[in-house]
Amino acid sequence: MADKIFTILDLIDLDLKEHNSLNLRCIAGRKGLTREISIPDINRPMGAIMGFFEDFAYQRIQLFGRGEASYLRRLHERSETHTIREMFKYNMPCCIFTHNLSPNEEFLAISEAAQCPILQTSLGSANFSSRLMRILSEIFAPSQSIHGVLVEVYGLGILLLGDSGVGKSETALELIMRGHRLVADDVVEIHCVNGNILVGAGANKIIGHHMEIRGLGIINITHLFGVRAIRDRKEVQLVVKLETWDPEKSYDRLGSEEHTMEILEVNIPKLEIPVKPGRNIPIIIETAAMNERLKSMGYNAAKEFNKNILKWIESDTVRSVFFGYDDII
Repeated sequence: MADKIFTILDLIDLDLKEHNSLNLRCIAGRKGLTREISIPDINRPMGAIMGFFEDFAYQRIQLFGRGEASYLRRLHERSETHTIREMFKYNMPCCIFTHNLSPNEEFLAISEAAQCPILQTSLGSANFSSRLMRILSEIFAPSQSIHGVLVEVYGLGILLLGDSGVGKSETALELIMRGHRLVADDVVEIHCVNGNILVGAGANKIIGHHMEIRGLGIINITHLFGVRAIRDRKEVQLVVKLETWDPEKSYDRLGSEEHTMEILEVNIPKLEIPVKPGRNIPIIIETAAMNERLKSMGYNAAKEFNKNILKWIESDTVRSVFFGYDDII
């Protein structure tokens, strides 16, 4: 996430639903909500609250589960809060208590004085950790904006590229009318997740799922075709470049040559489809999607075709050599 600042307030304000929801609320240290999250990771600070600060990963979000909360109660009963005060001398992004656990008033007072946000969630430690790590990995993932259209065809994420006016949006519109789904039109924001997975979404949620059709204007895909015709994000699994037919160019007719396009250091299969009157581009893209799924299952039609041709040539040659020319006539 280059040159972008992500704060604790941004984390709380994330529009997350259902299985992605973090259920966070701030219970103390509101003045520190503008603190920046610089490392997409968490730390369980049991060592710190026990007084061991060597290699304390204070730059990370500090997660307090049942074990940490129980030890804090013991420290409070013994009036041994010097380790807590020492911990808050470090510039921690925030402290999060799971299971709806609440620290004692003295802990909250120390955090207020240090202006360190204290957050609370109803989720368990393991569940919350997995959700938070997944969300932070997406937020901090390398990203790139690409001019194109992202559609889902037969479950496959296809990125349509090409020069302006070549027919990307019109092709996507026809695919939507055939039952497929639109992810983003015009500008696609692509994130590289886990180092090898490209996930695309609309660059702007406000204008997302709108489409510009020349001669028609802006249309709202959700209102025209319903929610079945859209999705918020999708993995990019195939790149299709549409280009105006060039009679001087030699296009691949067998499909034996496999081309790729590098996006964020990840190679994605790429097809170049020439556009000219009479060619049904949406059907070609549907076929390409099914063919790509077959490849992922281990079947390559072009390689199988070449193999059968070689078998036919070899068998015909062997038969001619065995019988001889005189025997054949």
